Amino acid sequence: MKKFHYTDAEKEFNKVLKYQHDQLQQIPSLKKENEELQNNITASEQLLAELGFSKQLNEIKKRKSSNSHQQRPVIKMPSWDELVKEAERYVPGEVDLQSLFTEEELRSNEAYLQSLRNDFAQLHQLDQMDYTICIVAGILAGAVDVFLVGIPHKTSEGIQAGPLANYLREKLDELLPPEKIRELEGKFKVPYDPATNYNLAEKVEGLSSWFHRYHSLGHDPILGFIFGVFDIMTGRFTAIDKNGKLISQVVGDVPEGMNIFKAIYQVFGHMLSDVNTSMGLPVPLMTLANKLHFGKFGQEELTIAEVVRGMYAQGYDFVHFCAMSIPTMIIEVLVRLSYCIKRINEGQSLKESLPVGGREKKPKLHTMLFISHLICTSVNGGKVYFTKDPMAINYPEWMAFIKYSFSQLKWTLIEKPLLRNRYVDDKLNEEWQHLSSLIGETWRQMEEEYLIIT
Repeated sequence: MKKFHYTDAEKEFNKVLKYQHDQLQQIPSLKKENEELQNNITASEQLLAELGFSKQLNEIKKRKSSNSHQQRPVIKMPSWDELVKEAERYVPGEVDLQSLFTEEELRSNEAYLQSLRNDFAQLHQLDQMDYTICIVAGILAGAVDVFLVGIPHKTSEGIQAGPLANYLREKLDELLPPEKIRELEGKFKVPYDPATNYNLAEKVEGLSSWFHRYHSLGHDPILGFIFGVFDIMTGRFTAIDKNGKLISQVVGDVPEGMNIFKAIYQVFGHMLSDVNTSMGLPVPLMTLANKLHFGKFGQEELTIAEVVRGMYAQGYDFVHFCAMSIPTMIIEVLVRLSYCIKRINEGQSLKESLPVGGREKKPKLHTMLFISHLICTSVNGGKVYFTKDPMAINYPEWMAFIKYSFSQLKWTLIEKPLLRNRYVDDKLNEEWQHLSSLIGETWRQMEEEYLIIT
């Protein structure tokens, strides 16, 4: 039996409860005698009615009822301190609340709690249709990644990959032809765009016309809106060289009238001028890989930094990142849309069925997304394994999988047990409120029949 640690107030309560329990156990049951007495009274009333004394019997009942209202029995209720002192006299030592229950009652209580936990689990358990949605979405996204996104490589006609990635590059060629790019380059000049070390005070190892966007933090599609804005407003060039060294140096003057909003606009415009060039923008956060000088990959035993640098040189850029994001988007759209339609068909309202919200509000949805991304990343992992090519890695899909993995782990280990306990507590509180209302009604009836003094 589990041993509980009680507060002083709980110890007093348990002792009083034990004393009252023992007192009630000692009182003999008068149920049988009361039933016999009530039957005798009923039989006597019927006999008097048959003998023609109904009127007199009713008058007696009225007088008795009147007298009972005028002279109610008096009950003196002891104070809590008096109850505690009385319990202390008859109940030695501490009292464990479980000792007031029989083994059968304890097993029944535990079985009831387990049934509540099972009810909670059922609320958040995926059914066959949910699993089907996860599998279909994951396999479809994986197939798109393998057969349509493909692996980028440089050719005489530019960067080529799968049909979907090639189609995206063709559309960008239409939207940003060479003349448009030259126009944007002239309009959105920035200080963090040196292509060589020629005019720099401090040399940036690895900087060249091919790799200057890869080393410049201002060209990162995410970090650029932090470091790029900082560089524009301070006239600096911030970069991470091929050895992992962070270098920030002044390269020019701050344009007159520059503010943070103009700087953000300038960063965006400059990225637009670079995105469709032969050596375009790097994948988001790719520049940070220059810090990762560890690992031994391939026959040449390259570090992670060297591998990623080579990937960028072969066309693993922001445009390919957008193509790789399509399988991730397929999972998000297909799972969320299917979730919404299924819940509406189950009778839930549109508001309750909307596929948005945190894991605590929509745990099934997030579990379904986790399973789908797990399937897709498994397919991509197979693609990398069989091709032996790091260019096959679907970067955005792995980032999505890692995000949902942490969320799922947190849900399983922390959030779900807490939410389950809260669910059980709420159910028990509902029953306690019902019991409390019954006790209140009984007390009101007693106040009508007795004069209670506290």
